[in-house]
Amino acid sequence: MILFVSIVILLIITILKKISISKFLKIVLNILASVYILFYALWGFNYFRTNLNERLGIEKQTPNTNLFTNELKKLISDTNTSYSTFNNFNKLQIDSMIEDSYKNLAPALKIKYPQGKRKPKKITYSRFFAQAGISGYYGPFFSEVHVNKFVLPVEYPFVLAHEKAHQFGITSEAEANFYAWLVCSNSLSVQLRYSANLMVLRFFLFQGTELENYQEIVQELNANVKADYQKIRENWQRLRNEKVDNIATKVNDTYLKTNKVKKGIDDYNDVVQLVMDFTTDTAFQKQYELILH
Repeated sequence: MILFVSIVILLIITILKKISISKFLKIVLNILASVYILFYALWGFNYFRTNLNERLGIEKQTPNTNLFTNELKKLISDTNTSYSTFNNFNKLQIDSMIEDSYKNLAPALKIKYPQGKRKPKKITYSRFFAQAGISGYYGPFFSEVHVNKFVLPVEYPFVLAHEKAHQFGITSEAEANFYAWLVCSNSLSVQLRYSANLMVLRFFLFQGTELENYQEIVQELNANVKADYQKIRENWQRLRNEKVDNIATKVNDTYLKTNKVKKGIDDYNDVVQLVMDFTTDTAFQKQYELILH
C-alpha cells in the first residue's frame, strides 16, 4: 500500500512538471465527472426506482406495538427452531443455494434472473474494511459481489444474499436486507434459514429495547442462539478500529443520503418494517406460495 501511494505521488509530481496546476485540476475534474456519469449509467439509476412496497405490491402497515411484539416473539421462535451448526460450512454450496432461491423467487421479487453473474469474491483489504465494520459490498463498475473474509460462517449466507440483492439493482440497504431474509428463509437449507432469522432478529431486538416486557421476551432465546450472537459481537469488536469505523460511517451515511436514501445508514433498520409488512400481507404470500420455515 505504501509503495502504491509513493508511485502515485511520484506520478503526480512528474505530471505537474510538464503541465500547469490548472490543467492538472481540469484533468482531475474530468476524470471524476466521467466516473460519476459511468456510475449512474451502470447502476446508479436504480436509486430512482419506486420503493419495495410499490414494486412488489405489499401493503404498508401502520406501526403497531402489539403487532411488533407478536412478530418479535414469532421471529425468536423461528430462530430457535431453525438453529443450525456450520461445522460442514461450504461456501460454494451456500452460493449455489442462494442462487437457486433467487431464481425461484424472481417473480415475487420483481427481478430478472440471472441478470449477470454473482460469483462472490473476497474483499482485497478485508482487515481494513473489518475495522470499519464492513462485512461486504457490491462493486457496480465491474458488477462484483465482495464478502469480507472475516465474516463468520453463520453470517455468511445472509451477507452474501444481501450483496447479491444490490446486483439486482436494489439500492436501499433495508430492502437488500429484506431480500436476503426472504431468499434465505425460503430456502430448503436450514443453514440459510437460520442465518436469515438470526441476522434479521438483531434489528428487531434493537428496536424492541423500549418494550416493557423486553427482558422477558429475550429470555426466550435459546442458549445456542445467544452463543452465536456473542461470537458475532466479539468477532467484530476485536476487529473494529474506532477511528476508521467513525470515518467510514460518516462517508457511508453521506453517500446514501446523497443518493436519495434519506435516512442514510439508519436505512438498514427499516428492514423491520418491511418484514412486518410482508408477514401481515397473506394475499401476497399466497399469490407466490411463499412459506417461511
